[in-house]
Amino acid sequence: MAIEQLRMTWDELGVGSKAIAEQVADDRFEPDFILGISRGGLLVAGALAYALGVKNTFTMSVEFYTGVDERLDMPMILPPIPHLVDLHESRVLIADDVADTGQTLVLVKDFLEGKVAEVKIAVLYEKPRSVVQCEYVWSRTDRWIVFPWSAQDPVETPLPQAVL
Repeated sequence: MAIEQLRMTWDELGVGSKAIAEQVADDRFEPDFILGISRGGLLVAGALAYALGVKNTFTMSVEFYTGVDERLDMPMILPPIPHLVDLHESRVLIADDVADTGQTLVLVKDFLEGKVAEVKIAVLYEKPRSVVQCEYVWSRTDRWIVFPWSAQDPVETPLPQAVL
């Protein structure tokens, strides 16, 4: 059975990020840092950083998905793990592309718990099955999302030519 898909465009990344930034501003939340969840959240984090005028950004790599609607049993934080020193008064905005199951966002939020003053989550898409409700969402869907940055197959590195 084919999975129903939603295809996001590059233009929609800009529109969605701007809409999320407006939600954050309307909420009067002023993050000190934006944390992008690698990989899909990196583009969202960068766009939000510019739209909100936030210069401090950092990333966390979390592995969960292994294919289309295929995932590990539990998400795992990959090294290097950010060392959160002297951030106990900081407000952090977590940015990701999608809250699908929400397990990745729960892992990251739990990692930040007690180390920062306040955490809020911004995503382009939130699915009904997500175990976390994000504060800032551009769109809600139950479809599989094909993002423009992952729509094409990875570039393959050619094998080195044999030296004779």
